[in-house]
Amino acid sequence: MASKSLDRFALPRFLLLSLAASLLLSPSHGWIPRRRPASSSAADDQLVYLWPLPELFRHGHRTLSVDPDLALDLRIPGGESLALSEAFERYRDLIFTQWERSAHRSYTDYDVNKLTVLVASDDDTLQFGADESYTLSVGGGESFSVVNGAAIEANTVYGALRGLETFSQLCAPNIENKTVEIQKAPWYIEDEPRFSFRGLLIDTSRHYLPVNVIKQVIDAMSYAKLNVLHWHIVDEQSFPLEVPSYPNLWKGAYSKLERYTIEDAYEVVDFAKKRGIHIMAEVDVPGHAESWGAGYPDLWPSANCTEPLDVSKNFTFEVISGILTDMRKIFPFGLFHLGGDEVNTDCWNSTPHVKQWLQERNMTTKEAYQYFVLRAQKIATSLGWIPVNWEETFNAFKENLDLQTVIHNWLGPGVCPQAVAQGFRCIMSNQGVWYLDHLDVTWENFYNTEPLEGINNATQQKLVLGGEVCMWGEMVDTSNVQQTIWPRAAAAAERLWSPREATSVGNLNTTVLPRLHYFRCLLNHRGVAAAPVTSKPAREPPHGPASCFLQ
Repeated sequence: MASKSLDRFALPRFLLLSLAASLLLSPSHGWIPRRRPASSSAADDQLVYLWPLPELFRHGHRTLSVDPDLALDLRIPGGESLALSEAFERYRDLIFTQWERSAHRSYTDYDVNKLTVLVASDDDTLQFGADESYTLSVGGGESFSVVNGAAIEANTVYGALRGLETFSQLCAPNIENKTVEIQKAPWYIEDEPRFSFRGLLIDTSRHYLPVNVIKQVIDAMSYAKLNVLHWHIVDEQSFPLEVPSYPNLWKGAYSKLERYTIEDAYEVVDFAKKRGIHIMAEVDVPGHAESWGAGYPDLWPSANCTEPLDVSKNFTFEVISGILTDMRKIFPFGLFHLGGDEVNTDCWNSTPHVKQWLQERNMTTKEAYQYFVLRAQKIATSLGWIPVNWEETFNAFKENLDLQTVIHNWLGPGVCPQAVAQGFRCIMSNQGVWYLDHLDVTWENFYNTEPLEGINNATQQKLVLGGEVCMWGEMVDTSNVQQTIWPRAAAAAERLWSPREATSVGNLNTTVLPRLHYFRCLLNHRGVAAAPVTSKPAREPPHGPASCFLQ
């Protein structure tokens, strides 16, 4: 995969070339860790403990100490970026513990005392497909270094955020001398994601998740460089979101304490944006909507037919329009998920007024399903959204779908190849390998799943936006959601970020498993309750004493 060109506006080009040449000539560039766990074997010397793997990396032999008072030198048009300044403070807190700061030595003793971040644009608009590329160099003040210390270069704020994550993973504590070190320096990393859509679904209808828990999930996503949180907010079980246009809708919540205000939703979106993560909201219609009728019973075809929503009433579409209009003010992401899956239309035929409406239009229930989906899509597109629908819509009436529809695969393999062959874009979430609530699906399944499988045409490959792992909420809540997501979601995250050739070679037990153990331990150190990698079924606690790096 060719790297995007970076506007290295602040640095002389000959210094960059000198750095690259010096590193490329190093006899030990490539797959060597900065620090391997003490319990690991010598074979692990051939691994790099960065997750996900960067696109290109070179390094040397030195060990550098990092100043606990590491300074940020931010060079960006306009002179400042609140998002980057806040991110730097977050990462500095993750890198250094209190004892590392209290054991501070003389300023001149540290090899890396400054992180220079150079960004070409101060535009922090987070749009789909935003440039996330970056370069990272760590030199320690010698000729390898572009600047004295370390430098991240990026075209955008969001590329710089990804570079900060990588830099933080290069920094490892040395417990014996109570310092933070960067092993195998100097480093030169050039990186960008393989796919622009790298998603995780959470479901707050089956079980309510407090806002602070959603934020914890978002933080963990940023560590794995995932960039889309698919928020399945409402479903048949509950409707927890405030909708000002139709204030009775959230009467469908489990309780008054299990609701999201519009301020909550704004807070989640802002929190995610500061970490370079989009929020893709979902309102699933016409099925999965029984909870809507708790506030507006007229949305039900009858008391005995509580879903799908009543296709025969204009009121149904007025409510959908009101929901989407209110949500458009909150969710700026260009994609909006309209569901459309698992629609059983039998009770439309058994409800007299709906049956009459169908007969007057000479319409079958299958055609009414199509009518409903397409009318909902028109509402979304009129608000400037690109509609996303589950694959049933494509399977049922692909020839009538708006071509800008993004098809979301979930039922099994083979749909994305069919969709892109018809000119549609596609997101892969095959339930057999990327559903996190399937506890029998191992990390190997998540890692080995290839979104472009069966798609050989280069033009069609570009229509695959990426993929998404799904954390459906029937059997998870605050007590176990993180350990059910992690570390298996991270296995898919590397597949979606790193070059295909880097994730498709070698024995996984020797090339990937030690690295995933390491990343899981990193998540634990950062306060994320990631389960042992090899737990069967997934999310099980350890079955006995052992190192974090071996479980």
